[in-house]
Amino acid sequence: MTKREKRIKKLFQNPKTVPFKELDRVLKGSGFSLRQPGSGGSHYVYTRGNIQISVPFRRPFVKEVYVKRVLELLGEENEA
Repeated sequence: MTKREKRIKKLFQNPKTVPFKELDRVLKGSGFSLRQPGSGGSHYVYTRGNIQISVPFRRPFVKEVYVKRVLELLGEENEA
């Protein structure tokens, strides 16, 4: 099992306690590019092809709804 697969499995197991840094690693490892927020913004936008997801930077953990959306996107990628 690769590091990427282990990280994704960890997200599936507990989507409520995912640090932003971990979600960032998973997205970048899946080929997404990052556009950081402008001045005063808090949302990081990840894009790959025509897929785009916006994730707000929060401490200590990213909200569960954003983690589930990322997992949904990655699941669709694996099925195709």
